[in-house]
Amino acid sequence: MKIYRNIEDFIPLDNAVVTIGTFDGVHIGHQKIISSLREYAQKINGETVLLTFFPHPRMILHPDDDSLRLINTIEEKADRLAESGIDHLIITPFTRDFSNQSAEEYIREILVSKIGTKRIIIGYDHHFGKDRKGSLVDLLKYAEQYHYSVQEIPEQDINDVAVSSTKIREALIIGEIATANKYLGYPFHITGKVVKGQQLGRTIGYPTANIEVPESYKLIPAYGIYAVQATLIEHAEMTTGEYIPAKKGPTLKGMGYIGTRPTVRGVNRSIEINFFDLNEDLYGKTLQIQFLHFVRHDHKFDSIEAMTAQLAEDEKKIKELLA
Repeated sequence: MKIYRNIEDFIPLDNAVVTIGTFDGVHIGHQKIISSLREYAQKINGETVLLTFFPHPRMILHPDDDSLRLINTIEEKADRLAESGIDHLIITPFTRDFSNQSAEEYIREILVSKIGTKRIIIGYDHHFGKDRKGSLVDLLKYAEQYHYSVQEIPEQDINDVAVSSTKIREALIIGEIATANKYLGYPFHITGKVVKGQQLGRTIGYPTANIEVPESYKLIPAYGIYAVQATLIEHAEMTTGEYIPAKKGPTLKGMGYIGTRPTVRGVNRSIEINFFDLNEDLYGKTLQIQFLHFVRHDHKFDSIEAMTAQLAEDEKKIKELLA
């Protein structure tokens, strides 16, 4: 896959088969669109192009609203799209000027002039342009004039898999990891650096790696205990050019915790992983944590001893789940 951090870096293609959207999660519904994209490109000896935006439009259009949480960071999304077989990924900066284009300007200047679109494949509810007023109607209206064809993935086809990014976010927020992972088609994960914590875990026999996730917009699942596995990674190459995915190390299994540590009067959210059979110093390294099973919600215990006893039970259950 080739990646472009601005549409100005893209050289128009002869046979571009294009889809557009945020594709948050790159879930199994998105995969239906991507599959149609690849199939049609193969028929006409074309190349697949996915146009997405960063920052997310809501970050620009509603800067005072800090409630947006996304399933993927932009790096995680690029990794998923590379695995899906996309030829070209354009991540164009979303700006107010960009959002003020009319539907025809968007079609003429972006899809036709800058990409060379010959076929557009979109989901049934796709909107674009100023005030999101552009739709399938506009794409069909200008198709003959600008020499492209349009394929809409019907609502029935998308709904057959009963999935949406919103449903996945809702599942993660309440800890329904199994549901989220089913809809995603892969384990939900977070990526972050190991930083120094208060090191309380080692005093009770459960040393943890404290994970710092730099992206404030990244969705963090419900507070609680999880069965997780993790890999050490080196970041992907996200500059314009041939996409180089993140290098991944061996898989590590462990017990994950998200919460405020109420038993020890914690206040701030903490993301901690107790790895099984690991003595390596991980400080400063980057981990991708996959959430495989939700075990229980966070809980304030009457004593450290009661919490430690429960952690022993959690560890036993998680080792059985990950066996």
